[in-house]
Amino acid sequence: MRWLVAVAVALAALTAITPALGKPASFADVEDEVMCVSCNVALNVAESPQADAERHYIRRLIAKGDDKQQVKDALVAVYGDNVLALPKSKGFNWVAYIVPIALIAALAIGLAFGLRRWRRPGEPGGPSGPPVPELSDADAKRIEAELAVFDR
Repeated sequence: MRWLVAVAVALAALTAITPALGKPASFADVEDEVMCVSCNVALNVAESPQADAERHYIRRLIAKGDDKQQVKDALVAVYGDNVLALPKSKGFNWVAYIVPIALIAALAIGLAFGLRRWRRPGEPGGPSGPPVPELSDADAKRIEAELAVFDR
């Protein structure tokens, strides 16, 4: 009996974790990941006859039962690589992924050093500025006398 429960739990977990293979794509899922080749904007915001033609083609592929990757492959075969919103991750196209990350890292490092220097300008021992003079004995007694008025 225990093994039957274990098998049932394993099957339930497997079906929950495993994505549905061969499942037809949804139009909204594909539309935001492809571009209108004439407008050079995402297909979900494009308003041109070419965008309408691409939408019609995607709907035909989905009605045929193609999954998301098959739809994208068919679009690339018809319209070329420019139809994909994200560049392929090989060759020179890695630059599209690496440059923004490198810029953000460089800006973060520059900001960290800049803030550190801004908070402690001048010498490494502390903030620069005119030295604070020592109080004379007469000034210290006068300050004590004036503060004693508030202690009453």
